[in-house]
Amino acid sequence: MRLATPCQLKALLLPRQQGTDHVRRALRNLLAESPALVGRTNRAQQSYWYCTPAGFAEAAASGELASTTGSTTGKRIAASKTGLREHGLALVDTVIAFHRAGAADFADWRVEGAHPTPAGNLIPDGVVLLADGASAFVEIDRTMSYARLIAKLERYDAYRNAPATGRGNAARAPRSHWQETYAGPHLDRPFPPVLFVFAPAPRRAAPDTREAAFHERARNVGSVNYKLTVATTTLPLLTKTGADNAVWRVVGKAQGEKRRALAALPKAR
Repeated sequence: MRLATPCQLKALLLPRQQGTDHVRRALRNLLAESPALVGRTNRAQQSYWYCTPAGFAEAAASGELASTTGSTTGKRIAASKTGLREHGLALVDTVIAFHRAGAADFADWRVEGAHPTPAGNLIPDGVVLLADGASAFVEIDRTMSYARLIAKLERYDAYRNAPATGRGNAARAPRSHWQETYAGPHLDRPFPPVLFVFAPAPRRAAPDTREAAFHERARNVGSVNYKLTVATTTLPLLTKTGADNAVWRVVGKAQGEKRRALAALPKAR
């Protein structure tokens, strides 16, 4: 993750602890290292922590980070204006909801990784490896316009339909980037679902209102409900009910359809 608060770190690492004293003490110890392994920004009586380049190097040396993990620190986001910072925190809250539900371990997330398409790179907010071995794309929305949300969804459509690259060989036909990355050795896995999480934001419509408006627009995107499985929820519902429960509403289905559990989402064809 790019940044986190002590409360979020406690929820991930020490959920049975009553307070954040132990986490804060550990963070201060990491900050006191030379060079510092973490950094801190304070705003409105809240501290936001992020990993430094030295911290990334230490973590990489431990062997506990995936090889695809980058070394971009969260310093800019932690010190940024409210919108960008709150977006990052909403992503961490989403990770916590998946982790608590046992739907995905908090270590099995990748943030803002580039995926090539003919229309330019697709950069998901997050990609998660689920407990069942499948993957899912996750997008967080707080303040983005509907036009930009639909443009992002169309970029997923372009990624899904991108032509195969490479020459292949006698045993295997050429495959597209998503097939190489997510489909497995025998192409037995469908395209990962795209999960939108609508989070609260000041001076914006309520998350469930924005979710409903997004459904009206997204159902007209080319491959949705056929080659793309797109589902939505709100961050308050996700946090309260859990990522594995019936909190996901599938785009393209009839209005008023009951929400589904993560495992019950339809598979893309």
